[in-house]
Amino acid sequence: MVKYVIKRILLSVFILFGVSVILYFLVRLMPVSYIENQYYASHPNVGSDEDLRRVLELYGLHDNSFLGICKGYLKWLFAFVQGDMGKSFKYNMQVEDIIFKNMGISFAISLVSMILQLIIAIPLGIKCAVNQYGKLDYTATVLSMIGMSFPTFFFASLVIKVFAVELGWFETGGLVTATMPVDATWWQRTTDVLWHLVLPMVVLVILSIGGMMRYTRTNTLEVLNADYIRTARAKGLSESKVIYKHVFRNTLIPLVTTLAGTIPGLFGGAMITETVFAIPGIGQIAYAALREGDIPFVMGYNMFIAMLTVLGILLADVMYAVVDPRVKLGK
Repeated sequence: MVKYVIKRILLSVFILFGVSVILYFLVRLMPVSYIENQYYASHPNVGSDEDLRRVLELYGLHDNSFLGICKGYLKWLFAFVQGDMGKSFKYNMQVEDIIFKNMGISFAISLVSMILQLIIAIPLGIKCAVNQYGKLDYTATVLSMIGMSFPTFFFASLVIKVFAVELGWFETGGLVTATMPVDATWWQRTTDVLWHLVLPMVVLVILSIGGMMRYTRTNTLEVLNADYIRTARAKGLSESKVIYKHVFRNTLIPLVTTLAGTIPGLFGGAMITETVFAIPGIGQIAYAALREGDIPFVMGYNMFIAMLTVLGILLADVMYAVVDPRVKLGK
């Protein structure tokens, strides 16, 4: 186990190195740059290419040749391995400070949404598999496919239109009601924030529940056709005991491993959902930085997501051996 984990960690370092190289070259070749945008915004009628070049030179972005980008990457990499993700052009703060300061609300939304998704999707998937080709199975399958087919921005806009604009049950964006009194109590502020998070969480749950439900249904059908399930039934066990003691436990084995893959989503934020609902989470901040070409933040944020992804894959491999004793990790 220890030897396997060490080998995977070394492989993960190599993967992250490759990801960082690709990311840096792509970011440097972006057609938009925050420095250039700000320069032209402040010099609409004056200025020259030489003036802009001097400004870019101050930030080490003046040379976009292959060697120039390589030099810039090595400089960035040396700082990154020392724990310095750079300073954001747009937010004028260290990238790591921006991430850890704003990912709390994103983590809370994603965590609650994931819990609700599991509570609904797993029992529903098992129920559909047990009643294969029944009314519930067909209905849940159709609804899940519809939910999976909706683009996030479209469904979020539809939810806002119905429940916020037409019915007036919710406000259209932010985390705090505009008319919240200054002397509001802690309980009033907390409930107000939670009320603002209802629609974003509904969107996240509905759009993601279909995939988990179908995955659970497929795994359950495989387990139901296993020989030991036929043996359990032949021994005279009740159907409820067969389902909840044997089928359910073995269905969870692949599901548990998939949970490790949700780590990037928990900490990285829901970029589209947060942008549509104007939630000041890390997803919305990352979208704004990407749109304006904030190179240090885009690099730092994407490397943060890449590290979480690699960590999630490693945990998934280890968890599979933990929950299923039949699986042996490489020695």
